[in-house]
Amino acid sequence: MKNTFEEVERKLVNASSVVITSHQSPDGDAVGSSLALYHYLLKKGIKVAVILPDKFPPFLKWMGGTEQIKTFDEDPASCNHLIDQADVLFILDYNDPKRVGEDMGRSITNSSAYKVMIDHHLNPTDMANWMMSDTNSCSTAQLIYEFVCGLRDEEKMDSQIGEGIYTGLVTDSGSFRFPSVDARTHEIAAALIRKGLNHSRIHESLFDVNSLNRLKLLGYSLSEKLKVLPNIPVAVIYLSKKELDELDNQKGSTEGLVNYALSVEGIQMAAFIKEDVNKVKLSFRSKGDVAVNEFSAKHFSGGGHKNAAGGVSFDSFDETIKKFENVIYEFWK
Repeated sequence: MKNTFEEVERKLVNASSVVITSHQSPDGDAVGSSLALYHYLLKKGIKVAVILPDKFPPFLKWMGGTEQIKTFDEDPASCNHLIDQADVLFILDYNDPKRVGEDMGRSITNSSAYKVMIDHHLNPTDMANWMMSDTNSCSTAQLIYEFVCGLRDEEKMDSQIGEGIYTGLVTDSGSFRFPSVDARTHEIAAALIRKGLNHSRIHESLFDVNSLNRLKLLGYSLSEKLKVLPNIPVAVIYLSKKELDELDNQKGSTEGLVNYALSVEGIQMAAFIKEDVNKVKLSFRSKGDVAVNEFSAKHFSGGGHKNAAGGVSFDSFDETIKKFENVIYEFWK
């Protein structure tokens, strides 16, 4: 961690405007961390805005404060102005300007704001003045809790702030089942519940509210598209844009799909490959010592965590699948 909490506290006290940013394709940890920090700073009387590169999935709309989130790709001029005027700029759940897209990344890089990075991914770039980076943390949300405590403001932790933190904890830890979960994770969850957090409502909002079309997409993916590759413990799901369009795919509808592939008995690694506009997105999950972040970084310009990573390809959908099925066998030699 660079510098001290006293330094960042001094910057916040003197700030006229603060901007919170997170990564493209924002997930529960990105949105949860951003909103938790947003509500905390509001409680301190600080003017603050949240900017995300693109839209967050609809299943997170129930969270308090989502209506205040600004989206860079919908209104770049307004977002650029906010970033340009910011005295302090938070970088949450990412550690490289590439993770927010070229235009927003350039705006953040060129900003003269004091930059605060709070993140749990490997290999952070030197883009921040103050850094709280812990790759052992199950989520950035867990680090937001530690950040608030580091500023000696634990008493300000109410159920609204806790809602964002708990959402990040749950979604990035696989409901507390991934190896990155530790005793501290559960201690934080317990502390939030003691402060009045309705954890069962959050679980219901996250996991028990599905559209009929999303369930149909899930059913089709598992019954028609899931396959196990011969002679290696790898399961895959491939979905073309045509298939996704026919199934009325919405943002977030394929969230967690790769985990079903990983749950097949005997499987140690899973991949979900879906065709998007002008690119192909890849999601990887694994068990044990299978480092999918290294695999993704080497072959698909990606990265992430040892057991959970993502990547991208600008080849065609068919070419991407062909490449994956070639390099995956090299990976398992």
